Amino acid sequence: MALLALLVLAATGCATGGGTPGGARSGRPDAQADAAGGGQDRTGADGAPASSAADRSAGAPRAAPDPRLGRGAPPAAPAAEPALPPAFNTVPTPVADTLVRGTASSGRTVALTFDDGPSSEWTPQVLALLDRYDAKATFCVVGEQAREHPDLLRTIVAKGHQLCDHSETHDERIARLPQAQLRSQITMARDAILKAVPGVRIPWFRSPGGSWTAAVRGTAASFGMKPLDWSVDSRDWERGGADRILATVKRELRPGGVVLMHDAGGDREQTVAALTKLLPWLVAQGYRFDFPA
Repeated sequence: MALLALLVLAATGCATGGGTPGGARSGRPDAQADAAGGGQDRTGADGAPASSAADRSAGAPRAAPDPRLGRGAPPAAPAAEPALPPAFNTVPTPVADTLVRGTASSGRTVALTFDDGPSSEWTPQVLALLDRYDAKATFCVVGEQAREHPDLLRTIVAKGHQLCDHSETHDERIARLPQAQLRSQITMARDAILKAVPGVRIPWFRSPGGSWTAAVRGTAASFGMKPLDWSVDSRDWERGGADRILATVKRELRPGGVVLMHDAGGDREQTVAALTKLLPWLVAQGYRFDFPA
């Protein structure tokens, strides 16, 4: 009899749906109750409303949205491009287009200028001689050479010398070029210098071969570069010998003069030899080394 009573009691509990002690309902949704109740709230074991599957999933970590579905968080903003060097971002201040043929300071001063470089062979020799006499100079740089030897440009600046734009390709027909090509000759060399030495000042532009017109002067000045000429042409480009180069400078130099020489553009052995004698002579004559005005 006891066994029969237990079987009856178990059958009664299954019919009423009470599968847990005290009549507590399982938190698992009952598909039949959902269909019959029309979405009515259900309660859990503690009497609080039982959450639906959607409600419960809201509190769980969500998988990253698939961007192909067009849903979820907006895409991240693209990374910002690296800032250009300061000098690229600076709007140049136009300067006077008057040709510069003198030094920045008065008195017994001289400005040595070296064109067409840098050269891996001759520029280091020139720099070594200048170091020996604590002399500062201005290097008029060709854009093509700047791209080939950016390390030399950085060395020049690190030693306290200054740079001058000497055009991209040293085209001596620059005065006859269309305006767009003229601008390109100046700006391409400028950009090559700034790429090698970001932010460096380029106070001057020297036209190849000293080929000046109002357009060349004005275009250079519009980019903030003074047109740099010279008062003494050493004529080292003629390669007439070191003694002849030295004699030319001694004869033509006056206080405040700007001397034209070369550290590239060909064999400059004679220039280096002349400079070896010129520097001590300048010191003995009481000249101070300066930059162009």
